[in-house]
Amino acid sequence: MNNLVQFGEEVEGYDFRVLNEREIRAAAGILFLATFISLMFILFKNNFLPIKYVITIFVADFIIRVFINPKFSPTLIIGRLIVNNQSPEYVGAKQKKFAWTIGVALSATMFTLMVVVNSYSPITGIICLICLVFLFFESAFGICLGCKFYPLFFKEKAKRCPGEVCDGKSKHDIQKTSRVQLLIVFAFSAFILLTAWLFNDDFGRKPYDLFGIFASSQSE
Repeated sequence: MNNLVQFGEEVEGYDFRVLNEREIRAAAGILFLATFISLMFILFKNNFLPIKYVITIFVADFIIRVFINPKFSPTLIIGRLIVNNQSPEYVGAKQKKFAWTIGVALSATMFTLMVVVNSYSPITGIICLICLVFLFFESAFGICLGCKFYPLFFKEKAKRCPGEVCDGKSKHDIQKTSRVQLLIVFAFSAFILLTAWLFNDDFGRKPYDLFGIFASSQSE
């Protein structure tokens, strides 16, 4: 029973429980995509059915992660299958549990308000946006935003953070950003703004059917 209900894995070389960051990022990407698509249904179709399913899956998955065992989480299992050919990247389990506890609180609130009460409000909108941001940063950048709050509640230092950011090591040369690179980013941003100012009306025109394929199908 103790092996079934636990948080994190025991891996040789570590004196604390760890998780595989690669499968965590994969699972976060799956949840982000599902949440984002369901929001598009709300915005363009005024259809709340997909988001109710996603919220139900979200809260159930995170409850399994936090209160039973992450290795029984369906999305983490799918993530493991996706990245099983990649070498694992071990991260400390404690800060992840704290971050996922935040996820349980947010998703449970969403489930109560949107599924049980069957309502929507600025509260559900803000919570959904927060979840999207958390999932995007995890999947795209490998940054656990929830883990950032761990030191505020626990005196114990987080161990083995993604990218070893907890260790506070000096940056390698390949990680440093020069003034020229920053100038390029600034110039590119200015280019985008200038393009929007000059060509916004042209970009806003609906494109025509080059080969007349869709026009002929609509006429039929």
